[in-house]
Amino acid sequence: MPANRSAIRIRDAESVRVVTLDRPERRNALTPAALDALEAAVSGTDRPVVYLRGAGPAFCAGADLDVVADLDGPAAEEFAERGQRVANAIEDAESAVVAGIDGPARGGGVELALAADLRVATPEATFAEPGVKLGLFGAWGGTVRLPRVVGEGEALDLALSGRTVDADSALRMGLVSRVTEDPRAVADELADNDAETLRAVKARMRDDAPAEVQERRETEVFGRLVERHADAIADRRDS
Repeated sequence: MPANRSAIRIRDAESVRVVTLDRPERRNALTPAALDALEAAVSGTDRPVVYLRGAGPAFCAGADLDVVADLDGPAAEEFAERGQRVANAIEDAESAVVAGIDGPARGGGVELALAADLRVATPEATFAEPGVKLGLFGAWGGTVRLPRVVGEGEALDLALSGRTVDADSALRMGLVSRVTEDPRAVADELADNDAETLRAVKARMRDDAPAEVQERRETEVFGRLVERHADAIADRRDS
């Protein structure tokens, strides 16, 4: 990669931060430095929506195997922890995060997409967890999120076989939210909604507190939003 080009590119529109994995010659494989830059890009914005995409014909090949090949055990653990921090940053971001997946998503690329709020694929997208073929597995939170998203049976099938699934199969198993020619349009669709409400919905959906605590928080936030939008609600009622 040329020294003057970052592996992560940021472009801020009015309501959407576009974060591009920008290493197309390596199918956007991620080094430790790129992971750190990605974490900062996703966390360091007040835009209500973050759109995560890959440059070139792939979404993301996951971890850079040139890096992994040189790691000893402790360094490999640190690299896995780094990837987990990035996935957690995506999941915990105040912004709604949309992963636009065009072309192959492999290994860590799938794991980062799993942390997004919406995974939107083009018809050309494909997905695989091929680590098992190298004697590895997805350690950027994949063993936690994959069964949560698609169910234990589908998750075990993908992770134990390393097989590749196309966009339609990914949609059927719930791995992606939609299949469309223009995933960016979905990010823009979300950004048309009220920013505070987007943050509130994400926070409530991601809340893992006991049910009674979640319900109390839900009512408190709902009350605040009703007060804030009272005029708009009245106008809609009277129209």
